[in-house]
Amino acid sequence: MSRSRLAKDMDKNTRYFHNIASTRRRNNRVDALVINGRLVRNQARIKIAIREFYKNLYHQEESPMVGFRDGLVGMISEEDAAALEMLPSAEEIRDAVWDCESSRAPESDGYNFNFIKKCRDQIETEFTAAVVGFFQTSRLPADTNITWVALTPKFIEAKEIKDLRPISMVCRVYR
Repeated sequence: MSRSRLAKDMDKNTRYFHNIASTRRRNNRVDALVINGRLVRNQARIKIAIREFYKNLYHQEESPMVGFRDGLVGMISEEDAAALEMLPSAEEIRDAVWDCESSRAPESDGYNFNFIKKCRDQIETEFTAAVVGFFQTSRLPADTNITWVALTPKFIEAKEIKDLRPISMVCRVYR
């Protein structure tokens, strides 16, 4: 009975609900962190230290560009290898989009191919440039795969970055 009342009261805009929310916010707030052995309370310095920590932890290593003609694949002819390395034309990109199922999307919040087909006149230039850019560099544009990280303390009064649990909020293609 008490649990059902608690759940019912938490959904209401009551003082009880606000006290729980305020306590939770206070417990999850990172007011100070130990950085390089020193306690830092400056929020700007804390943000910079956290950003650098995760940049160093999850950095992307450079990989060499390898083509079909570099001996990676020896089963195809030289002309087939050259054809595979050619940049796609705008018509090929358009045909590939039109061959995809219109109602499919990467996730429930993603744009489906119907959006790309319907808005082709407005986005075709940028879309084609993004696809060709990927084939030229083998990299997606930097803002394609953005991940925001929210940090929550693993316990009350966490003081080091390792005491914080990262929760990723991903806006991505990643596939």
